[in-house]
Amino acid sequence: MASAGASEHVRLTTIAREWGRIGCVGFGGPPTHIALLRRICVDEHGWLSARDFEDAIAATNLLPGPASTQLAIFCAWRLRGVPGALLGGACFIVPGLVVILALSALFLAGHPPRWVEGAAAGAGAAVPAVALHAASGLVPASWRRAPADRRARTRWLAYLVLGGAASALVGPWLALFLVACGLAETAVRSRSRALPPGPVAVLPFAAVGGAVGGLLALCWVAIKVGALSFGGGFVIIPLMQHDAVTTYHWMTGAQFLSAVALGQVTPGPVVQTVAVVGYAAAGIGGGLLAALVAFAPSFVFVLAGGRHFDRLRASARVQAFLAGAGPAAVGAIAGAAVPLGMALAHLWQVGLLGLALASLFVARRGVVSALVGAGVLGVVAALGGAPVPR
Repeated sequence: MASAGASEHVRLTTIAREWGRIGCVGFGGPPTHIALLRRICVDEHGWLSARDFEDAIAATNLLPGPASTQLAIFCAWRLRGVPGALLGGACFIVPGLVVILALSALFLAGHPPRWVEGAAAGAGAAVPAVALHAASGLVPASWRRAPADRRARTRWLAYLVLGGAASALVGPWLALFLVACGLAETAVRSRSRALPPGPVAVLPFAAVGGAVGGLLALCWVAIKVGALSFGGGFVIIPLMQHDAVTTYHWMTGAQFLSAVALGQVTPGPVVQTVAVVGYAAAGIGGGLLAALVAFAPSFVFVLAGGRHFDRLRASARVQAFLAGAGPAAVGAIAGAAVPLGMALAHLWQVGLLGLALASLFVARRGVVSALVGAGVLGVVAALGGAPVPR
């Protein structure tokens, strides 16, 4: 990849305008963000070649954290270096952050209007289906990454099952399981001499516990989201749920379902969900702190490592680590559907979950439309007298 500065003629005001527009209209998660960035950077302006853009996608998918956010930061870095990366990343993140914090104030109010409670309960009922849909969409690429031999495919299945079990049973320690699966695959390939000799890197904060409370606990949850979420944005759900609901009691299970739904239907990165958890923990300040801590690693990874992305992609050890952590993360996303489903409080919500499953897997509708449709039906149910969770 070319170094930053290849397109120094691109003005910062242009980056602010274009990346801000993506931040405002980027509904639908990473596929939408990637398509919008490709249209702007490759098709309309020719700032990056198609090959450079595809290489950037491949490199950012190797990093922990929100890949589409890192791609947005990287593309802006390529155009105007550090100032471009900071400005482009902020413009990509901030619009959705403002929207989700405003909605958090509405949905997490002490006594929200009944139609708001219904919308939250309805959209929340669809969230387990969205988790399963997200996992199913990641399976093919993860399966193709595994070598085509029986032992490697057996290990892939083992990592998948372990990730799912860990997500359903030991949510707050899921990050350790993801790292352990990655290191296990690295060790296996090292013993088989499939990898060159060298030390196995261990994330120094992977073993840090969440035993502290208050803002330190919120920062720990946000760090897990921003620096340990291998395998796509939805893996943040099991990383947060147990801490937010059970350990620290920042929110109820129903409120957490609403938080996940808000992260899906607002523009910008799905990781914005962490801001809802932060708001529940400590108000606006908590939401801003959680977002800052969660997104900071993405800026650090790109600014510190952007020039080395070619070597990252070529590293057999990185590929081996992701061959273990990747299927574990996919399993974790699917496993998150279990505690999310158990958080449903009323029978009519179970019916909406069934409709959401049909919408996503049979009718093949989009995630946003499924969540919005469930929210509308939730409003109808609430106004019709159905009980709503609090």
